[in-house]
Amino acid sequence: MEKMNRVNAISGRTMFCHLDAPANAISVCRDATQVVVAGRNIFKIYGLEEDGFVERLNLRVGRKPSLNFSCADVMWHQMEENLLATAATNGAVVTWNLARPCRNKQEQLFTEHKRTVNKVCFHPTEVNMLLSGSQDGFMKCFDLRKKESVSTFSGQSESVRDVQFSMKDYFTFAASFENGNVQLWDIRRPDRYERMFTAHTGPVFCCDWHPEDRGWLATGGRDKMVKVWDMSTNRVKEIYCVQTIASVARVKWRPERRFHLATCSMMVDHNIYVWDVRRPFIPFATFEEHKDVTTGIVWRHQHDPYFLLSGSKDSTLYQHMFKDASRPVDRANPEGLCFGLFGDLAFAAKESLMTAPPSVGEVGRKTYPGGDRRYPIFFFKKPDVTEQFAQVSSALSVFESEVGSSVGMDWFINTAQSYLLSGKPFAELCEHNAQVAKRLNRLQESTTWTMLRIMFSEPANPSLSTNHNLNKSGNLPLVNSFSMKEMSAALNERNKENRQDNIHSLETNLNNNDENEETEGSEGQGEYLFGDAELDDDDLYSMEHDNQAAEEPEYLLPQEAFPLRHEIMDHPSAPEPVQEKPESPHVSGSEAESMCLTPMESISLISVSQLLFSPHLPPKFFCPIVKEMLCYYAEQGDVQMAVSVLIVLGDRIRKEIDELTQEHWYMSYIDLLQRFELWNVSNEVIKLSTCGAIMCLNQTSTTLHINCSNCKRPMSNKGWICDRCHQCASVCAVCHHVVKGLFVWCQGCSHGGHLEHVMEWLKQSKHCPAGCGHLCEYT
Repeated sequence: MEKMNRVNAISGRTMFCHLDAPANAISVCRDATQVVVAGRNIFKIYGLEEDGFVERLNLRVGRKPSLNFSCADVMWHQMEENLLATAATNGAVVTWNLARPCRNKQEQLFTEHKRTVNKVCFHPTEVNMLLSGSQDGFMKCFDLRKKESVSTFSGQSESVRDVQFSMKDYFTFAASFENGNVQLWDIRRPDRYERMFTAHTGPVFCCDWHPEDRGWLATGGRDKMVKVWDMSTNRVKEIYCVQTIASVARVKWRPERRFHLATCSMMVDHNIYVWDVRRPFIPFATFEEHKDVTTGIVWRHQHDPYFLLSGSKDSTLYQHMFKDASRPVDRANPEGLCFGLFGDLAFAAKESLMTAPPSVGEVGRKTYPGGDRRYPIFFFKKPDVTEQFAQVSSALSVFESEVGSSVGMDWFINTAQSYLLSGKPFAELCEHNAQVAKRLNRLQESTTWTMLRIMFSEPANPSLSTNHNLNKSGNLPLVNSFSMKEMSAALNERNKENRQDNIHSLETNLNNNDENEETEGSEGQGEYLFGDAELDDDDLYSMEHDNQAAEEPEYLLPQEAFPLRHEIMDHPSAPEPVQEKPESPHVSGSEAESMCLTPMESISLISVSQLLFSPHLPPKFFCPIVKEMLCYYAEQGDVQMAVSVLIVLGDRIRKEIDELTQEHWYMSYIDLLQRFELWNVSNEVIKLSTCGAIMCLNQTSTTLHINCSNCKRPMSNKGWICDRCHQCASVCAVCHHVVKGLFVWCQGCSHGGHLEHVMEWLKQSKHCPAGCGHLCEYT
């Protein structure tokens, strides 16, 4: 009766107030009449009145407040109305007594943590017990009657993100870690945890014990999931999972509603959601008032489900009335679509839409007893008058794919197992993958791999290979090369002799000089390029045949352009010697025979000793095209091709695609591989990825916790010497030296040593090398 009267006395409306600075955390007092707001630059207490928030006390006092006032978390004791605790960003844990008569309400200061304290938590029934979790990986339990911590808990893991005392079990608390693990501890045993399990892929930012069910623990992480765990069984069991759209920063069970909990995001999403864990796909209610990330949520009273308080980075403090929340289910359509692994398609929709007569395209629909549709199993239960979640029924149809159709996924499995992503040169990887795709009749993918090899491969000798290809095609014929000075001297001498020749004798002269295959002074094969190629002014050299001066001839750019390539009618199989014609630029014999010579001024010769430009476009030129191609494959659903090309190209294309898009492609492909149980391929893709969020996937739960072989206590990971018994923890039983590399041990007697030494020992004897008499077996 007292509880009901206290709850009924709470009244109010949706209201808000502006804060002086962004809030990091909020907490409410036991009688639900005051709320404390804490942040880096704010630490105030507000009264909850009928008409709005009223500022009662500013705890930041002094002209230059210290870092002890910069709060990452705050908690109001639920047994003592004047007691507060804050977690400071400088690693301090501070308690505040509001009953102190002076302006400064700070009572105790604990500075044992070395890094930022992320969370503080009072014991629900013990007044003087306070727990903290820090970025340094340690948790400390404080007795407020003493000046230092009474016990320290080391999870031998990364930073502690949240700690919460159990509501029903006096000695138990839960801690969540940045490596994805959750640990359960007994405050009486600080030497080791009671239980540990991996809850999320990535950091676990928050956890909360159910106020009624003793064994239920809700956790939220960066993987955008909220999971509910049953801790009352011998093995931790996940009983509910809610998929959100952003990283989960806070989770709080709703009072008096067993299956409801509230969440807010750490980034991107500014809304607060209340979920029914039995319906994890659509939020039960949504509060959309905040304009920036919500940093703290708390139910106003532990027995009142209708008032929710929240603080945000937009410097506002809100009280939300549950009746004013929006209901997403009112705007949701009861339709769903899903593909099966083998091409089956399931479609759910309103019954009114499914009663239409069958059409021609519905031949492949799977039939069920009593008709061609069935209801999902959860709609068979009787309507519950106390259930506030909308109850909607829909009809389900399943379309089966034909046997041997192209919808099958055999190609996906074969491709995933046959593709090579590393271990060979780039060109060989592309060629191999192209052959794999071609063998599986995936011609577009095969062509893509071939084009990638052409675009990004560097030829061994660009000049030779390029000229060879050009000569074969007949577009750019080649003739013998000359050094520039010798070439000009020879041409000037010949100009004197042939100046009086008639233009009509050019063809005769060319035919008579066919034997001049090698010109004196030539040094190997060179490159002569004819045509309409675009060259730099500095690289073009033309020779004036009438230059009789003794000094170095001046090379000028020809005034006329080169003849177009399509005017070339025929090409000789062998290069011809250079001939000249008075009053015209020099041309080769092959050019004179193969194209029109009128007007003569339109013909020009370029002589170079090296290739003037690279015939290959730089790989960066193709990056926008390849990026567009990868996005196309991903949009078509072929994330296998997108990820495979991304891995093989590596740094050539990785910088062109943003990190979030790459992460999305990797996660989609890995999910498909794991659904088909291609574990080895999935692990290879994870190892070859460069996204931090992907690389940590196969590092979850791989931490090796070592206990000392002498005193059986956990090692601190600071060296090979136990800090308790001061003995070497891992000593080889054969050579008696410390094992700093690969270690092998017998699971029967726990003795072992270096792998090579133990293998050599077992060739001679089956007994333990430590002399314990055990018959050791190694797998």
